[in-house]
Amino acid sequence: MGTTDHAPKKLAANRKALFEYSVLQRFEAGIELFGTEVKSVKGGSASLVGGFAREDGGQVWLHGINIPPYEQGNRFNHAPDRPRRLLLHKREIEKLAAQTQQKGFSLVPLSLYLKRGIIKVELGLCKGKTHADKRETLRRKTEDLEIRRTVASYR
Repeated sequence: MGTTDHAPKKLAANRKALFEYSVLQRFEAGIELFGTEVKSVKGGSASLVGGFAREDGGQVWLHGINIPPYEQGNRFNHAPDRPRRLLLHKREIEKLAAQTQQKGFSLVPLSLYLKRGIIKVELGLCKGKTHADKRETLRRKTEDLEIRRTVASYR
């Protein structure tokens, strides 16, 4: 068996964040999870909708995500909506803290994925979209869909 680098397996995605925010920059971070949380996330039951990250005391914490308790778990199950620590280097934390201090910027989890057996979080440095921006996004989506349908019908 060779040591090939496989594509990361996506476990959860926050599609609503891509509609609500303009993603300016993306970051990869590890996430500190308990054993039953890992099993629950690998089972595909995590929800990132409404989640956000915040720097607090030199650490970055992920709030508002929901990882339901593992069904085969026991008394060691976890609270589904507890804040979870993100694993980042000190320089990255300082950089993110400085960028989120600017008006209108926030850190939003975009996806959870498995990379080399470790669960990672893709964070986005985001700025909220206006109503007109959201309409533009919807218009582009429908145009792309129509183009794909037209191309498929000619094949």
